[in-house]
Amino acid sequence: MIEFHLDGRSGVSPYQQVVQQVRNALRLGLLREGDQLPTVKDVVASLAINPNTVLKAYRELEHEGLVAARPGRGTFVTRTLTDHSLAAHGPLRADLRRWLSKARKAGLDDESIEALFKATFRSAAQEDIA
Repeated sequence: MIEFHLDGRSGVSPYQQVVQQVRNALRLGLLREGDQLPTVKDVVASLAINPNTVLKAYRELEHEGLVAARPGRGTFVTRTLTDHSLAAHGPLRADLRRWLSKARKAGLDDESIEALFKATFRSAAQEDIA
């Protein structure tokens, strides 16, 4: 089962962070069709957020056709976002772990690593567009 976490410094609303974490888990094959999401009560207890925040996130996911609420039973995944690229994730993850290790050895903290990654990602995306 997925465990949610919130980053108060991200500038992204808590409900959007929950939605994004579910989408990411669906893309990475961490959640599959039929899997149950944590109950609203459990998410509220673990993250100390308003139940309406979780309900809003789950409603958005339901509107997108990714999950379905079953009254009295919970919220279940109805569709995944994985594709044929899932097989390539293992080797890419290993490469990324090596890169992260190099970045830490070079003295970068988590925020610096994230900033470097995002800047490089955006730059590469712009180059692909041009």
